Amino acid sequence: MSTATDFAPRLLAWFDRHGRHDLPWQHPRTPYRVWLSEIMLQQTQVGVVAGYFNRFVDALPDLPALAHAPQDQVLALWSGLGYYARARNLHAAAKLCMERHGGDLPRDLDALIALPGIGRSTAGAILSQAWGDAAPILDGNVKRVLCRVFGISGWPGTPAIEKQLWALAETLLPATRLADWTQAQMDFGATLCTRANPACVLCPLQAVCVARIEDRTTELPTPKPGKPLPQRQAHMWIAVDAAGRVLLQRRPPTGIWAALWSLPEFDDNDAARHWATQQLDGDVANARALPALLHGFSHFRLHIQPQLIVVNGLRAAIGDNASLRWAERGELPAIGLPAPIRKLLQEHIP
Repeated sequence: MSTATDFAPRLLAWFDRHGRHDLPWQHPRTPYRVWLSEIMLQQTQVGVVAGYFNRFVDALPDLPALAHAPQDQVLALWSGLGYYARARNLHAAAKLCMERHGGDLPRDLDALIALPGIGRSTAGAILSQAWGDAAPILDGNVKRVLCRVFGISGWPGTPAIEKQLWALAETLLPATRLADWTQAQMDFGATLCTRANPACVLCPLQAVCVARIEDRTTELPTPKPGKPLPQRQAHMWIAVDAAGRVLLQRRPPTGIWAALWSLPEFDDNDAARHWATQQLDGDVANARALPALLHGFSHFRLHIQPQLIVVNGLRAAIGDNASLRWAERGELPAIGLPAPIRKLLQEHIP
């Protein structure tokens, strides 16, 4: 058996029996639905994405609808999926498609990569699944499979190893069934050749897999050199007025949770109390400290220290374009909130 020659036929045969054929974006499989699913699947598992995908396309069924939607609606539909830059890029890309491509996604690798949020692998996944074009992908699942089967050492994130993997992915492209080929690679890495405890005994490539033959499945792919994640603190106010409304603050347009609504946030307790004394019409001394919440990002850990305070209102009126707003409990599900903030409010706002 030649590993490179038989790789695609064996994987496609496995996919026919064990792959995922009933994902919501496969029926119907349109460029818009494929693109949306690929952006959602970045950093997020299929089981989580399916529900969000259906809710999103019910509200915004095509690219023009997405392009013309308010950003707050897009972020609210995305709320809970995390990595919100994906939603902002998706929205921006839809607007660019209206301007540059007549309201459609372009069927061109370079034009796709030029859109916000679309890299080479995502562009390849869109081209192959939406139009059946011969375009390789190289997401985390594919990198792991190739490193194991072909015995490639070195962290796949380095330019030299990534270049080697792209060249290999090109050579493995089958002549037909490109959409199935892309899905087969994703499914195989997600369900069989997993990061931990891969099911090698069931693998259709076990006879030629270097990692299995040399007992190196725990070593490959080579992990990224590790370092401890930095820790950050955030002090937040949950300010509730007599009507049960909660005070929200718009996040800055860049950075973590950009443009989402959140809670008034400060770097330390002194700054938080000073702001509350100046802005809130209430007794700051009666504020109640709530249990701290730890939220992990990919590059740091955030320790949230919330305080609950009942107030009469604000000392100054909120202007039409202010970053502050009052929100009733029933409004919160439709507002774009970061997942940990939504959790805090669900737990502490009756």
